[in-house]
Amino acid sequence: MAMLSTSVTGPKPATSYSGLRRSCLKLDTNHSFLNNLRFSSPKKHCRAVVAMAGTGTFFVGGNWKCNGTKESISKLVSDLNNAKLEDDVDVAVAPPFIYIDQVKASLTSRIEISAQNSWVGKGGAFTGEISAEQLKDIGCKWAILGHSERRHIIGEDDQFIGKKAAYALSQGLGVIACIGELLEEREAGKTFDVCYQQLKAFSDAVPSWDNIVIAYEPVWAIGTGKVATPQQAQEVHIAVRNWLKKNISEEVASKTRIIYGGSVNGGNCSELAKQEDIDGFLVGGASLKGPEFATIVNSVTSKKVAA
Repeated sequence: MAMLSTSVTGPKPATSYSGLRRSCLKLDTNHSFLNNLRFSSPKKHCRAVVAMAGTGTFFVGGNWKCNGTKESISKLVSDLNNAKLEDDVDVAVAPPFIYIDQVKASLTSRIEISAQNSWVGKGGAFTGEISAEQLKDIGCKWAILGHSERRHIIGEDDQFIGKKAAYALSQGLGVIACIGELLEEREAGKTFDVCYQQLKAFSDAVPSWDNIVIAYEPVWAIGTGKVATPQQAQEVHIAVRNWLKKNISEEVASKTRIIYGGSVNGGNCSELAKQEDIDGFLVGGASLKGPEFATIVNSVTSKKVAA
């Protein structure tokens, strides 16, 4: 597969990135996307409600990427074991492959184990790959597939990623299915088009959306310190849920969790979590800090708002 560059060139916008589709930039009340948007109704009285459009449990995953040593991971696991986590959250962490066994043996069962990748089929003569069967054997419950670093550095394409997801599901792994646009794609107004194309590749391959969590991660926000505003993230999450409703089913749209990733940290997670269609987070760098990751997990409490 071809190697693709991760560098982004060209002038930086002076304000936060807002490009979705060029046709969406004009507020045309007849535009089909705008017709699908949900708007808050006027407040009648205050009561505690859970601000989630979907019906799934809040989900937070920690992607440790290619980080850690036996010593640092032992400290991180200790911090996670000692953290007080809210009950109504599904939590998973994805260590590097070589540390999965160490983490599985020492981490509280409250937190599930995810792989960062898995092979497209049954194991065999595929040097450097890890099969879904092997991941299940070692105790993994999830696999992160379609992450932008796999797409744009390794060169995995949409169809290949879709096949990987289908095989992982067939072997009993849950899939964290990543989608998201490059900076130049957002600036060109192609955010929705890119996300829909990536979603379709998953949809064409998987037999069911059971055990799939969708992670929207704008590539320009991953590891850059730039984070989509809550409103920017919410409008893409609404679009993704509406795509599921239109192309799969209303039931799948309701129960599929759509989580946000891209420089999520302890300082911004609360405001992001308040958005109705953000069902959790996929966390990178901040997941390497036990107390901060716990703060992100516990941002589920921000779902309870006055309405």
